Amino acid sequence: MKLYIKYMVSLRCKLLVKQELHKLGVDHPIVELGMVEFPGKINTGQRKLLKESLKKSGLILLDDKKSIIIEKIKNIIIEMIHYSEELPKVNYSEYISDKLGYDYTYLANVFSEVKGMTIQQFIIIHKIERVKELLIYDELSLTEISYKLHYSSVAHLSNQFKKITGLTPTFYKQLKNKRKKNLEDF
Repeated sequence: MKLYIKYMVSLRCKLLVKQELHKLGVDHPIVELGMVEFPGKINTGQRKLLKESLKKSGLILLDDKKSIIIEKIKNIIIEMIHYSEELPKVNYSEYISDKLGYDYTYLANVFSEVKGMTIQQFIIIHKIERVKELLIYDELSLTEISYKLHYSSVAHLSNQFKKITGLTPTFYKQLKNKRKKNLEDF
């Protein structure tokens, strides 16, 4: 049996879900971003209690097909960009379609209809968030970040970064360094 959970996008969320399931006496669940799989079934009472406890933590147990598909798409993208060492070599559309077993046009239409943005826009937003993280860690150059996230060039990355944040990557990095220096003055 599988259940799908909205807003479950971090390792901390996975841990929280595991704890809630343990409290309910549900053993050996497989917990992934946005999804929980049980070896057996859970009863209606357990499902209701799980739904209520997750809601208190800001997570939502999903019931309808479109919401489940959207959460799957979002979780594939988040996992791919934030938690994978390397992005897939194929087009994102092909990767997402293969992972979910649906035609990409169908997935794109459902996503756009419900989220009000395209899958591509969602990917770009998350890639820019990843760029911000990598800039803050200061371990990779902009060229290395560009290569790691499959940008065609540093200029392309910089243009997308500026379009999303209003800042250049260099200026963003300088702001981080200024904030850090100001904190050290205290």
